[in-house]
Amino acid sequence: MENQVLPKKVPGFFSFRYGLSLLLHFCNGALMMQRTSLSLTMVVMVNGTMGPTNFSSRENSNNIKGPVYNWSPEIQGIILSSIFYGTIIVQIPVGCLSGIFSTKNMIAFGLFLSSVLTLLIPAAAQVGENLLIACRVVQGMAQGAMSVFQHNIWIQWAPPLERGRLTSISVSGVMLGPFIVLLATGLICDFLGWPLVFYIFGAYGCVLCLFWFILFYDDPKDHPFISINEKEYITSSLAQQDNPSTVKTLPIKSVLQSTPFWAISLSHFAFFWSNNFAVAYTPIFVNSVLHVDIRKNGFLSSLPFLFAYCFSILGGYAADFILSKNILSIISVRKLFTTLGMLLPVIFNMCMLYLGFHFYTVIIFLIISQATSSLAIPGTLINVLDIAPRYYGVLKGVATLIGMIGGIISSTVSGLILSMKSETSWHKIYFLMSAINISALIFYLIFAKAEIQDWAKESQDTRL
Repeated sequence: MENQVLPKKVPGFFSFRYGLSLLLHFCNGALMMQRTSLSLTMVVMVNGTMGPTNFSSRENSNNIKGPVYNWSPEIQGIILSSIFYGTIIVQIPVGCLSGIFSTKNMIAFGLFLSSVLTLLIPAAAQVGENLLIACRVVQGMAQGAMSVFQHNIWIQWAPPLERGRLTSISVSGVMLGPFIVLLATGLICDFLGWPLVFYIFGAYGCVLCLFWFILFYDDPKDHPFISINEKEYITSSLAQQDNPSTVKTLPIKSVLQSTPFWAISLSHFAFFWSNNFAVAYTPIFVNSVLHVDIRKNGFLSSLPFLFAYCFSILGGYAADFILSKNILSIISVRKLFTTLGMLLPVIFNMCMLYLGFHFYTVIIFLIISQATSSLAIPGTLINVLDIAPRYYGVLKGVATLIGMIGGIISSTVSGLILSMKSETSWHKIYFLMSAINISALIFYLIFAKAEIQDWAKESQDTRL
C-alpha cells in the first residue's frame, strides 16, 4: 500500500470526499442530538432527578413548560439506556448485509426513521414510560443501522493515508451533537417547553435526509459531481485493496481466535462505556454536584463535548500527519492514540474527584476528560480496517455491538448506583469506569495489530 504510485493528489479541504465527510459529520450530529436530547430534558420532565441531591431549582418547577412525570431513578436509567437495546440488536445482522444493500439508502432510512421517532417522543411519554421505552428501542435500531453502514463508506471513498482524518471528521459529529443539543436544550426548555426540543431536532434530521439523497453515491466512480482527477486519485489509491463486496463468507473460528480483534472489541467496550455515560449522565452530574438552573446546566454540560469535538478532528489530522511523514508505524499510531484516549480521561477523572467539588475545578477536569477521550477515534475505532478490510462491515458491527453492550451496562449500572442515594455514588461510578478503561487499554497494548491478518487475506479459504 505504501509503495503505490498514485496520480497527483487532489487538495483535501476543497475535495468532494471531504465534503462527503462533512455531510456525514452533520448526519452523525443529528443522530446524537436525537439521542442526547432526553438526557437534559429528563431533569425537567420528572419530579425528582437521580443523585444524592435533587435539582436545585426544583422550587421553580411551576415554571416548567410541559408535562412532569413521576419516574423513579431506576425507570429513568432504563429510559436513558433503552436506545442502546435497539442498537445492539441490529449490529451483526446489519454488518452482514452491509455489502448487499445500498449504503446510501440504508443511511437515509436510518436517519429518517430516527428523526420521525424523535418527533413522536413527547406523545409517547404522555401515554406512558413503556411506550417511550419501546419508541427509544426502535429508534436505537434505526441509529444502529446507520452507524454500521456508514463505516463502509470509507472502504470506497477514503485513500489509505487519509482514513484517520476523514473518519475523524465524520465521527466528530458524534461529539458536536451533544454540544449543540445540551447548549440549546436548556434555553428551549426554559422559553418554549421541553417537547419543542424533540420537535426541533427531529425536523432537522428529516431535512438532512434530503441533502443525503442528493449528494451521496455509494461509489465515487458513479458520482456525477466529483472531479475526474479526484475520482482517479481515490480509485487508484484503493486499487491494491481487497474488495469487501466479493466476500460471501466469514471465517468465524479464526475471528474468535484472533487476539487483535478482541483487543479492538474490548477497547470499544471501554470507549462506549465512558462515552455513553458522559452523554446520558453529564447533565445529571452537573445538576447533582453544581446545583445550577436548567440554562446553566445546558451550557456547562455542553462544554466537554465542544472540546471533544475539536480534539477528535485534531487527533485525526495528527494521526495521518504522523503516518504520512513515516514518523511512526501504523500500529504505533493506533496504540499511541488509543492510550491517549483511554488513559488521560482516567487521570483527569481522578483529579476531579480528589481535588474537591469546587465549581471551576469540576468543570475544567470534566471538560478535559471528555475532550481527551475522543483521541481514541484515530486509534482503536478504525483499527478493524487495518486488520481485515474484506470483512470490515461485519467485524465493525461486532466490535460496535460489544461496545454498545458496554454502553447499556454503563447507563443501567450508573442508574442503580445513583438510586442508592449514597454520598459516594459518583466516586463508585468513576472508579468502575476507570478500572474498565485501564484493563481494556492494557489488553490492547499487548495484543493489537495493524497488518492484515492471515485469515482476512483474499487467498484464504474463508468459511462459516
